[in-house]
Formats: sequence, C-alpha cells, structure tokens
Amino acid sequence: MLGNILLVIAGLVLLIWGADRFVHGAAAAARNLGIAPLLIGLTVVAFATSAPEILVSIIASLRGQPELAVGNAIGSNIVNIGLVLGCVSIIRPMKLRSATLRREMPALLAVTLLTVSLFLDSRLSRIDGFVMLTGLVIVMIWLCRLGMRSAPSDPIQKEYEAEIPKNVKMPNAICWLLFGLVTLLIGAYLLVDGSIAIAVYFGVSEMVIGILLVAFGTSLPELAVSLVSALRGEYGLAIGNIVGSNIFNLLGVIGVAATISPITMLDQSVLSLHIFVMVAFTLVLFAMTYDYDGKSELSRVEGIALLLAFIAYDSYVVLDHVRMQ
Repeated sequence: MLGNILLVIAGLVLLIWGADRFVHGAAAAARNLGIAPLLIGLTVVAFATSAPEILVSIIASLRGQPELAVGNAIGSNIVNIGLVLGCVSIIRPMKLRSATLRREMPALLAVTLLTVSLFLDSRLSRIDGFVMLTGLVIVMIWLCRLGMRSAPSDPIQKEYEAEIPKNVKMPNAICWLLFGLVTLLIGAYLLVDGSIAIAVYFGVSEMVIGILLVAFGTSLPELAVSLVSALRGEYGLAIGNIVGSNIFNLLGVIGVAATISPITMLDQSVLSLHIFVMVAFTLVLFAMTYDYDGKSELSRVEGIALLLAFIAYDSYVVLDHVRMQ
C-alpha cells in the first residue's frame, strides 16, 4: 500500500512540473510562430493546462480503465469550480471584465448539457467520443473567432500578452515542450498505476478514485495558475483558465476515453450523483458571474459557498463509501 501511495505522489509531482514546462514550451513556440497572444491563451494554453487530464485519460483507457478517465474529467470540473475558484475568490475576489470570457461561460454550459445528454443511456460509445471531439473543434474555432473580434478592447488580451513567455528561442521552446510531454506521460502512468491499485485495495470503483483522488491531483496545475493570476490582478486569466480547462475536460478527456475504450455500462452513481453535482456547480458559476448589476464578480461570500459545497460533496462520497462497506 505504501508503494502505491508513493507512486501516486510521484505521479502528481511529475504531472505538476511537467504541465508547467509543457505550457511554457508550447506557449513560447506558438509566440515564435507569430500566433496572437489571445489565440495562444484560448487554444494552446487551455489545451496544455488540461494535458494532465488528457494523458491520464489516454493511459487509463489504453489499460482498459475508461471509467477512471471519465471520473477524472467529471471530478476535475467539480474541483476546478468548487475548490480552485472557491479558494482563489476567498483570497482575492475576482471581477469579470472580459467580453471573450463572458462568451465562454454559455459555451461551457452548452458543452456540459451536451455531455449530460450523451450520458443518459448509461453508456459511452465511440460515436459519442467522436461527437465530443468534433464538438471540441467547433467550440474552439467559434471562441477564437469571437475572441479575435473583441481582442483590441478586451482586457484579457493584455493579460495573455504579459504571461506568455517572451524571448525564448525556438529550439529551447521545443525542448521544454517535448521534455514536459515526456514528464507528463511518466507522471500519468505512475498516477494511473497507483490509483488503480489503491482502488482495488479499498474496494472502490475506478470512477470514485478518479473523482476523488486523480481529479484533485490533475487539477493542481489549474489551482496554481488561477491563484497566481488572481494575485496579480489578472482575473480574466484566473477564471478563463478554469472555464477553458472544463471545456477541454468534458469534450477532450471524455471524448478521447470513449473513442479509445467505449463504456458499455456506466457506474450508476454517475447519473444519480456525480453528473448532477457537476451540472449544479456549472450552473452556479454561470449565475455568479452573470452581469446582473454591472459588477460581474466572484465575491468572497460566493467563494466560501463554492468551497463549502465542494467539501460537502467530497465528504458525502467518502461517507457513502464507508457506509456501503
């Protein structure tokens, strides 16, 4: 058991460090190619920060454990909103001034409802996976077109401009990108291996382990990025990082898992609890950031509410498992 815990810890460390280097290399390479900072932020950075979830999904699916990948995606979205945005807005209330980000919110809500509709038959086929991956391409193209239309006056443009690495030579950028990718692969493999062993030891499903353990670990890069961005006053980046990551988690992570290894029967708790909680968190975030009074911000009170809801959900999942033993 100790060995499996060490595998998980080592996997998490490699995932966090590898994700940082992967984002650095990918963003620097994109800047060197002349891609606009806003496009880099909406596509390259959004994908790179979700790389841990995507690689864990691929490895878990290839090893015949697609439910671990699905649990990771659902759990990561819950962690991103409840834990990450909850903690960050408690430390620093965040104002939502970006027009691009306001358009991303409805997109996230639509993507969430699409995912729920595909889950209703309690299975995920390869066709479902292709639908999700196609939807990801369509959503990203749409967001990029809208983003570039509002770029000149959008404050998030300056935030991306300030954060994307400058003066990094292309060979160095590519080296960091490849090194980060290899590190992510090793970390994902160790995390999946240790997580499956822990699930077997405690007699819980891969879905639950994915939601509770793997999701927390793969969301740590988002926590770090959002926290640093908020402390610098880059609120668009802090929230946009979460919204973009959640879109990638649903369409990319679950889409890849279903394409590689279709699920013939989902764990019943997915439809009865976990999907419901994920949708609820998404709806609450949409309501909290909607511009009712011209302020459009996440306050400390709202952050506390999100964090308490996240703690209550995780506590219920753990206690329910203990009760079923």
